Amino acid sequence: MVKRYLRPVRSRQFLIRRLHSLSGMIPVGVFLILHISTNLSIVASSPNHDLYQQQVDMIHSLGPLLVPVEILFILLPIAFHAAVGVKIWYESQPNVRHYSYLDNIRYTLQRTTGIATLLFILVHLYQMHWTGQPFRPAHTIAFRPDEACISTAQVMQYARWIAPFYVLGVTAACYHFANGIWTFLITWGITIGPRSQQIAGYACTGFGIALTVMGLLAVRGFARFDTTIDTTEPMHTPATVEPVETSLVQLVAPMSSVSHHVEPVRHY
Repeated sequence: MVKRYLRPVRSRQFLIRRLHSLSGMIPVGVFLILHISTNLSIVASSPNHDLYQQQVDMIHSLGPLLVPVEILFILLPIAFHAAVGVKIWYESQPNVRHYSYLDNIRYTLQRTTGIATLLFILVHLYQMHWTGQPFRPAHTIAFRPDEACISTAQVMQYARWIAPFYVLGVTAACYHFANGIWTFLITWGITIGPRSQQIAGYACTGFGIALTVMGLLAVRGFARFDTTIDTTEPMHTPATVEPVETSLVQLVAPMSSVSHHVEPVRHY
């Protein structure tokens, strides 16, 4: 009787673990790549060519479909992945203090960066997303889609701790995702042997470093963006004065017309 009860429980836990692993790649991991790539456009943005605003406008061109898409394909998968991850972290028993092997260190860092990323996401949603609006006091500096570049920079520069906090959050998220790819390949039986796992480890390390650099460049771009520039006002170029072409005939003509009205001198 006990065995019959344990089988569905174990199978359900196995399914949840697999869905947790899959959701970390699709759609959460894909969204992380797209989100960092979009924010990286701040590096190439300027008042005359605001590439970041163009990216935000393209996202918000979905109109009324944007909120359902965000809820179904971003927020709910993140919530599911975070809830299962917190449960795994709570039930785990890391032994890195007794056995400081690379795999144990990687296991501990994966759980630690997962919790750090969750806290970072909550703060990020509070500052930058519509889900944080009910919790923000009135007149709080927040992200505005119509002024995406300058409003994001204002949030980033509001306090000294925000930019360093984003540096830590982005780094934790990128490590968690890159190391998650490596464990995903093992969990789903893609990399079985030690040699394939070693090659995948090198590839995931390079990918994680590249993604982290992209994220930190985006944070640096917003932290140094000039918030005094009014990006809503188009920049006006000074008016050019066209040269007036005149000819000798045009100059002589008025003089000749004046000479006809000159009265002759009378001698008395």
